[in-house]
Amino acid sequence: MKIEQIYTGCLAQGAYYIVSENEAAIIDPLREIKPYLNRLQKDEVTLKYIFETHFHADFVSGHLDLSKKTGAPIVYGPTAKPEFEAIIAVDEQIFEVGKIKIKVLHTPGHTLESSTYLLIDEDGKETAIFSGDTLFLGDVGRPDLAQKSGEITERDLAGMLYESLHTKILPLEDSITVYPAHGAGSACGKNMQKETVDTLGNQKKTNYALNQPTKESFIDEVLDGLTAPPKYFGMNVALNKGGYESFEKVLKKGNNPISVEDFELAAEETGALILDTRSAADFHIGFVPNSVNIGIKGDFAPWVGAMIVDVQQPIILVSDLGSEEEVITRLSRVGFDNVIGFLEGGFESWKNSGKEIDEVTRISAEQFVSEYAEGQKVIDVRKESEYEAEHIDEAYSKPLAYINDWVNSIDHSEHFYIHCAGGYRSMIAASILQSRGYRNFTEVQGGFNEIKKLEKVPTSNFICQTKTL
Repeated sequence: MKIEQIYTGCLAQGAYYIVSENEAAIIDPLREIKPYLNRLQKDEVTLKYIFETHFHADFVSGHLDLSKKTGAPIVYGPTAKPEFEAIIAVDEQIFEVGKIKIKVLHTPGHTLESSTYLLIDEDGKETAIFSGDTLFLGDVGRPDLAQKSGEITERDLAGMLYESLHTKILPLEDSITVYPAHGAGSACGKNMQKETVDTLGNQKKTNYALNQPTKESFIDEVLDGLTAPPKYFGMNVALNKGGYESFEKVLKKGNNPISVEDFELAAEETGALILDTRSAADFHIGFVPNSVNIGIKGDFAPWVGAMIVDVQQPIILVSDLGSEEEVITRLSRVGFDNVIGFLEGGFESWKNSGKEIDEVTRISAEQFVSEYAEGQKVIDVRKESEYEAEHIDEAYSKPLAYINDWVNSIDHSEHFYIHCAGGYRSMIAASILQSRGYRNFTEVQGGFNEIKKLEKVPTSNFICQTKTL
């Protein structure tokens, strides 16, 4: 038997490849399926089942493309209602893969169809659980994604999650390995550990959610600090449930070079968003006017999902040469399939053509502290929990995740400084502000981390961050 965790750090997502004898199973595959097909071919095994722990909200799964390519059926837990052919398992149903067995444990709470898969090895020993978004390392899944107005509340779901954990998972042996669907950085939980594999016994000792004295305290603690989920979550659920365009077609459509001469016309005719995926350092010194910068080398896909309201939005890329396919792939993972092309030759071709170039005013932390005076306006775009932990005394908290809600409240006539923790998020904010006509700000390179080191600007007393998103 072989279990391989295929972890994608930029999404904080774990897929699982399991082999026994000449058969395999894959749990929660990502959108691009080539890595799985390569493994199947290398191991000379047949894919018998594709297991989905639930309808994912934070990424588009590769279950449909993988099923079409291999003929393997897709398996969901009880109550799932996909709009395509699938096996809807009953609670405790067992599936055989080679000489191992995979037992379905219906564990509603994160969503109604959420299920955990219990692996029973060749010797009949319960060995591991693939817990999806039910149990994370250090946390449990947020129970506010499947609520329906007037039918079921987040407290109802949190109560279901408590029962699922206490009746299905906690009674299992401490030696069982826990393989979750996500790790630290995912918006599906609020207190996840950086590790991606652990024993159930250790989680019983260290996971705050598993150590609540009562069901009510569990519900209160799990719901405390939850912020509104990213808007693209609902759209991704719909794609995972209803189907989507094949990844091959998405890649072919997006891998379309657009010349400098045709670029502006293409953007105008299609209403495309110009998405610049270069680093903040490169972007601020020159970019195509009205571009939005979300760097590929940061938490790219989640921030795209949070910033771009509509997954159907046409997108034209300005990217580092040779990175275009990677960018299209990472966009497709969160449901943004409508890339219509990229600037041929990258930004240098635009620059060399003599066309108009825009810039973001950026200063170092040292320059900021030399300019800073009491009463000057500072906008902090970090998460609310980061701000509450420590911030510049007079800074305003305006989390980047909600920029579409607060941007119109900014006064065009009043100058302000803008920063995050290190410069990635503040440049996203700066690009959005500038694309909407704001010029009255200065972005601070290095953000709060560098400002704090200099110890020259008054900050609040440090408070340990709470378990919050």
